[in-house]
Amino acid sequence: MQLHSTLYKNGSSVTTRRTKTMSRISTINYYFLIYAIFANTFYLGNSTTLQLGNGIIINVRSFRVRADGRSDDSWAFNAAWEKACNSKGNVTLLIPNGTYLVGPLKLRGPCEQVTSLTVLLKGILKAKTDLSDYEFGSGWIEFAWINGLTLTGGGVFDGQGAKAWPYNTCPTSSNCDLLPTNLKFVGMNRTTVHDITSLNSKFFHLALVECRDFEGSKLEILAPEDSPNTDGIHLERSSNVRFSWLNIGTGDDCISIGQGNSQISISNITCGPGHGISVGSLGKYLHEQDVNGLFVRNCTISGTTNGIRIKTWANSPGRSAATNIKFENIVMKHVRNPIIIDQAYCPFDSCSSEAPSRVRLSNIYFKNIRGTSLSEVAVTLSCSKGIPCRNIFLQNVHLNLTSGERHPVSTCENVKARYIGIQMPPPCP
Repeated sequence: MQLHSTLYKNGSSVTTRRTKTMSRISTINYYFLIYAIFANTFYLGNSTTLQLGNGIIINVRSFRVRADGRSDDSWAFNAAWEKACNSKGNVTLLIPNGTYLVGPLKLRGPCEQVTSLTVLLKGILKAKTDLSDYEFGSGWIEFAWINGLTLTGGGVFDGQGAKAWPYNTCPTSSNCDLLPTNLKFVGMNRTTVHDITSLNSKFFHLALVECRDFEGSKLEILAPEDSPNTDGIHLERSSNVRFSWLNIGTGDDCISIGQGNSQISISNITCGPGHGISVGSLGKYLHEQDVNGLFVRNCTISGTTNGIRIKTWANSPGRSAATNIKFENIVMKHVRNPIIIDQAYCPFDSCSSEAPSRVRLSNIYFKNIRGTSLSEVAVTLSCSKGIPCRNIFLQNVHLNLTSGERHPVSTCENVKARYIGIQMPPPCP
């Protein structure tokens, strides 16, 4: 799914970062192991904070929430956030068990005197369903301009999107109004999102815009297969982002990598249903930034319309590039288009121009890709006739047809791919 332009290395280094992240989360959980004994029954009286060790705990229940899933608790959440953001030191905003109807919430910084800020969600947040409450292209829950945020706790963000999906015209119109994203992160630095669930977003589930040093792990992202534009995760103009151990099943891309991203690592993803893992679409708008450095590895993609895909628009108004991209150790199970480069992307019935894409694709690797294809054409490399693809490598690709009746084939345009090791389907002539 194309995001509107106004919407907001190795093993040792990754292991070190993960250890630091888990250590940070473990410290948080230590405090809350003590606090959890009375978290749901203890109230702070006239005080909204509890001092515990070196940290401050702010319980949203002390702001007179109803937590019945029907009454609007937005005011209490905004008040709790203001208190947390204006506190000092290590601060935790606790959302205990319960069901809270809220939204939209703009949880914004900078929180200048806060050393670390944790949102510990144990309950269920439900989004309001009246679209007049939202700004188009906004987030239902929007975190912005915060350093050192951790979002964790095992809780659920339920976008209640079923009532909004009939009003989504984006599948048929390029000039559509974007419905709210479940969780939107804007201008964030050093963010950790761990152990949460996003359900039935009205539009995208998670969107990152201009974020740095972002790590997400152990996330459940779910919506029906026929829900429109419910991309699991969308990235735009972000760097040093790592997602791992996710289960994503939606009605659109499990993960979409938009323009301006660099140094993105995606690993151990279970994807399906949906449209697979995509780079793009790219090249729709003027002055788009390049994509440089994407590593997708150790993923299983099941029952999706596409597997791993790079898509760019024809007739790009400006030049841009996508380079240094590697897909490695990917298992395909009954995927319609397992490997696809499409530089004449058009999601509508027709597009007005036949001019070639001006997005340059180079240094792209498909390594150890195996499984089954629903389509006879298991590998499609359709590059721009204006700027042909360069340095496209396929190594040990082994894809069989699900039916088992015949062998799959490859199709290629405007590319001279390089082949190493096993190749099924056979290389293009």
